[in-house]
Amino acid sequence: MDRPTYLDHNATTSLAPGALEVMTRYLTTEFGNPSSAHFYGDAARQAIATARAHVAALLGASPAEIVFTGCGSESNALALSGVTAGRTGQVITQATEHPAVMQNCQALTGQGICVTVLPVDSYGLVDPADLKAALTPDTLLVSVMHANNETGTIQPIAELATLAHDAGALFHTDAAQTLGKLPFTVDELDVDLLTVAGHKFGGPKGVGALYIRNGVTVRPVIHGGGQEHGMRSGTENVAGIAGLGAAAEHVTQTIGERQARFTALRDELHRLLVADLGDRVRLNGHPQRRLPNTLNVSITGTVGTDLLAALPQLAASTGSACHDGSISSPVLAAMGLDADRVAGAIRLSLGRSTSEADIRLAANMLATAVRTATNSS
Repeated sequence: MDRPTYLDHNATTSLAPGALEVMTRYLTTEFGNPSSAHFYGDAARQAIATARAHVAALLGASPAEIVFTGCGSESNALALSGVTAGRTGQVITQATEHPAVMQNCQALTGQGICVTVLPVDSYGLVDPADLKAALTPDTLLVSVMHANNETGTIQPIAELATLAHDAGALFHTDAAQTLGKLPFTVDELDVDLLTVAGHKFGGPKGVGALYIRNGVTVRPVIHGGGQEHGMRSGTENVAGIAGLGAAAEHVTQTIGERQARFTALRDELHRLLVADLGDRVRLNGHPQRRLPNTLNVSITGTVGTDLLAALPQLAASTGSACHDGSISSPVLAAMGLDADRVAGAIRLSLGRSTSEADIRLAANMLATAVRTATNSS
């Protein structure tokens, strides 16, 4: 059997060119502990420094502002818990946030933190007026993701961050889905903290980073040997960090080309589906303010899980790979979409390896499966 067509790049990606080679080096010949004061430790320390510089360059940040972590979820936890530790006050987030933020916010409520969850509109956008109304002198932190992992909707981060700063609060964004797909810098977004997940843009799984603007106080969550400027103790995952750095370097060099290519392929996939299935295809998320690689659609009269189950040769999803499955998509439900539309949603996310042939094949498979399901019902 041929390998299925992979359109689930928002769940994870393959390694970027050069990442495996550099990782192999630090798993084999250069295997030293970066805390060791000898030749092998020097090589490992240099690998981390190089990777830190590449991640910082991708974000327009200083290398000293980058803290390596074990994943995007840990970065979110460090941002939320690290800012609020030992304090009382308010944290503000929004209804379509990733579970790694929502669950951490829920945990904070047991530690004397008041959490406010902002609503979103039918496109999944936060209204800046809602944030302005929710801010108080007690607001410590606002956390709003840069782009949604299911719909691709891009939030007005710079505008929201300005409102937070005007109220004396810090601003954090989870940028796991935008790195490698959109060009931006931390100064353009005006954020104080930003989450990076390596495997979402060509790095390995099990490594992430948190950008912490110089001067922002964050208490560590993991204590021990004082690695990562004392912010994240534990012997560093040198090979993983080196792979993340290689992916960041590759993305920095190719982001413009990637964005244009993803957009063209995404729009062609949408056009082909509409050409075959007509107005049964309903776009979920903002029609313009969304990730260039992400197409979330509901097909009237279908159930997304059943449709994909009938297509083993198409690797896609009905929502986030990080949700527990109890609701087909809490994100779409929070956007106010009706139950049938939520149940009928599928997410098709493109990546570096996606070709025009993949798009045509996926559209044909989906249309054929829909017609077959319709005729048999």
